[in-house]
Amino acid sequence: MNHLVGLRDVSADELRDLLALAVTLRARVRDEGRMSLLKGRSVGLLFLEPSTRTRFSFEMAAKNLGADVLSMSAEGSSTVKGETLWDTAKTLRAHGAHAFVLRHKYVGSPHQLARRVDVPVINAGDGINEHPTQALLDALTLLDRFGRIDGLTVAIVGDLRHSRVTRSNCFLLPKLGARVLLAGPGPLCPDSMTALDPVGGRIEVRHTLDEVVREADAVMMLRIQRERMAPGMLPSDAEYASLWGLKKLRPGQVVMHPGPMNRGLEIASDVADGPDSLIFQQKANGVAVRMAVLARVMGVA
Repeated sequence: MNHLVGLRDVSADELRDLLALAVTLRARVRDEGRMSLLKGRSVGLLFLEPSTRTRFSFEMAAKNLGADVLSMSAEGSSTVKGETLWDTAKTLRAHGAHAFVLRHKYVGSPHQLARRVDVPVINAGDGINEHPTQALLDALTLLDRFGRIDGLTVAIVGDLRHSRVTRSNCFLLPKLGARVLLAGPGPLCPDSMTALDPVGGRIEVRHTLDEVVREADAVMMLRIQRERMAPGMLPSDAEYASLWGLKKLRPGQVVMHPGPMNRGLEIASDVADGPDSLIFQQKANGVAVRMAVLARVMGVA
């Protein structure tokens, strides 16, 4: 694996291998502390769209492997002066970056960068397209809880249209044997659900939150991404919360959320903080998964 820019073309065996590596590296850091697998190398973090959790966990992952970090944000870079992504990347490469982690608002930016640089590129989110490492950490969290992904029913609920998390999970979970349910208000659903189902027959649509809660082993709630919406796409917050806000789980069911959460809108605080919430375990697993991806694309594991 030279890059990780998307999950559509990553095989089930490669996905399982990455998850197994994440488990191994997580245990090594817990038992031994920081490692030296990437000692003497630098990871360039190009976060040209706002991020807190993903950026922080990639930085922690790189440092846990022994790498130095070269970090650049949109506000602190020359992109605000009109510099191209390519020139920004060349600057970090000249300063010794041995891999790039890119978050960008434009769909396809990591793919374009991967074709132009001579080092690995990892997609940390490109517009509404994909977020591969988020889907991998979601899968690791499900494995931790259930011991398997094969045979699980995982529901993804809310703003599906603007969710790169939805796309990456739809490309990953069915390959590992999960059934995926998608549900959300009509204006917030993609024009074509079939485009999200490369495996075929493992993704189904539901029309109410009640249907989802009756069927799913895990319910993944999504934030409403107002910054990507046209005016008038949604009713009032109160109406959305009454129809699509998760207020309770059935016994044995778990809840997930990629964050940041809008408490009281898509999810009640009692659910988010309850005993069947995996939300903060997801955040912790982000470091392990990103260690595995960095180690794999940089050829040290």
